[in-house]
Amino acid sequence: MTTTEQSVLLSTTDARGVTTLTLNRPDAFNALSEELLMALQREFERIAADASVRVVILAAAGKAFCAGHDLKQMRSAPSLDYYQKLFGQCSDMMLAIQQLPVPVIARVQGMATAAGCQLVAMCDLAAASKDARFAVSGVNLGLFCSTPSVALSRNVGRKSAFEMLVTGDFISADTALARGLVNCVTEPDALDAALERWVHSILAKPRVAVALGKSLFYRQLEKGITSAYVDAAQTMACNMMDESALEGVQAFIEKRRPDWHG
Repeated sequence: MTTTEQSVLLSTTDARGVTTLTLNRPDAFNALSEELLMALQREFERIAADASVRVVILAAAGKAFCAGHDLKQMRSAPSLDYYQKLFGQCSDMMLAIQQLPVPVIARVQGMATAAGCQLVAMCDLAAASKDARFAVSGVNLGLFCSTPSVALSRNVGRKSAFEMLVTGDFISADTALARGLVNCVTEPDALDAALERWVHSILAKPRVAVALGKSLFYRQLEKGITSAYVDAAQTMACNMMDESALEGVQAFIEKRRPDWHG
C-alpha cells in the first residue's frame, strides 16, 4: 500500500494467521474514500495470495463502522465517467471479499450506512455491538442505494430489504439480527470475545475445506437447484480426495483427533 493508503487502512496479522483490517478515518465516520477503496482492494489481493492467512476481521476505528461513500469527494467533480468508475471500483472491492478463500468477519460498532451496510452484508459473518445501527439511506438524498441493494437482498428477505432501501430508515442491531444481516449482537465489551469464538472454531478446521466450501456456497446461490447440486457434488468429491478430508474421516473411524497440517 502507499503511505496514504496505509493511513486510512490499518493491517495487522497475528501468529495464527488472523488478519485484522481496520478502517481508519474515524473523523469522517470511516467513509469509503477512493483511497480507502483502493487500500481495501490491495489488501484483499494480498490476502488472496497469502496461504498463511486463515481469517480476516474487518473492523473500524472510532464510533462508527462505516458511513458509506465519501459524499464530499463524490460531489467535488461530478461526471458520468467518474461515477461509473467509482461505483465500479467499489463493486470490485465488495466482490473481492466474497472471492477470498478465507472467511471475512465484520466487527460492527456504531452506524453502518449505505455502502457501509453493504460492506457488512458482503462479509461472510458479522458481529454487532448493541449500539450498532444499519441503514441504506441514500434515497434520503435522492440517490437510491442500488449497489448496496445487491448485497442486502442476498442477506435479508425481499420485503425487508426493499423497505430499508425505499425508506432509508435505520434499523437496530437486534432487528438486523432478526432479519439475518448479522449473526450475533453483544454488549460492546463482549464483541471481541464473540469474534474470538468464531476464529477459534475456524482455525480448528483445514484451510482447504473452508476455501472449497466458501467458494461453492456463493456459486450455488446464483444457480438453479439442479446445477447447484451438480456443482456441490463435484466440489464434495474433490474435497474428499484432499489429504485433510481423508485424514479427518480416518480419525473419526479410529475414534481419535485428526492430525491436520494447515
